[in-house]
Amino acid sequence: MRTPRSPRPVQALAAVLLAASLALAGCSGADDAGGSSGSKADAGGFAREGASGGTARGADAAGRATGTPRLTASSIIRTASLTVQVEDVPKALDAARATAENAGGYVGDETTSRDSAGHERTRVVLRVPTDQYDEVLTDLEGSGRLVHRTAKARDVTDQVVDVDSRIRSQRASVARIRELMDRAGKLSDVVTLEGELSSREADLEALLARQASLKDRTSLATITLSLSRTPARKAAADDSPGFVDALTGGWHAFVTMLRWIALALGAVLPFAALAALLALLWLRVVRPRLPRAAAVPAPAAPGPLPMARPAPRPTAPRPAAGPDEPEERG
Repeated sequence: MRTPRSPRPVQALAAVLLAASLALAGCSGADDAGGSSGSKADAGGFAREGASGGTARGADAAGRATGTPRLTASSIIRTASLTVQVEDVPKALDAARATAENAGGYVGDETTSRDSAGHERTRVVLRVPTDQYDEVLTDLEGSGRLVHRTAKARDVTDQVVDVDSRIRSQRASVARIRELMDRAGKLSDVVTLEGELSSREADLEALLARQASLKDRTSLATITLSLSRTPARKAAADDSPGFVDALTGGWHAFVTMLRWIALALGAVLPFAALAALLALLWLRVVRPRLPRAAAVPAPAAPGPLPMARPAPRPTAPRPAAGPDEPEERG
């Protein structure tokens, strides 16, 4: 008589797997039911969750999703300022533009002016790639006589890494708020979450603008170039003037004096011509037509006043002459 054979191992394993799948299905159904009831019961707490804990959970989720920020190469902002004296300012400016454009950069702000002597001065800002910075700087220095140079380099790697990390966290936070809005069932919760979403999106846009600015300043170096005309050479201090120099100076002074006299005569000549014309009109036209007044004899000049004659002096009676004295005749 044969004994019954035991179940095969394959059948036993299939039975175990079927039982495990049924158990997992039951657990998942219970979790879904509990989650749906819990979401309906906790709909009023979505706004508070988004306002208080959304940022922390978003940051944690971003940290778990992205992991540790990847280290990047050094980000350096390079700036330089050059003052160069050249013989021809427009020609040197065209050469500087060509140098910047050939290096893959561009010309920024440009200012041109003239001094009291009529010499042209130009200030131009050049933006060139950082890998061509040293080469362009050397070419600009060799365009003329270097008067002044300033070069600066600022490392902003920490700022770049910080801004990148904050942008990732802020994006995760914005995504979390949007998820809460999709799950919110009350209008008040939706309104509150919309305000929070607008605030976080504004912060995200500010971070993106800062990131773009850092990228522009680290990828392109800034060179400020000032071009001026080379001054004329001055005479040596020990070169004293001689007779020819004195004669030349005197001649120049004489010519300058004649020029000023001619200018003065030229300025007075129109007025003198006008005065002569008016005098001619008066003598030839106006004066002959004026009525002549009748001649009135001038009164005779009074003669000299008669002088008063002095009164005769009284004379004393003379005594009678004696017989011995001769008579005096008058």
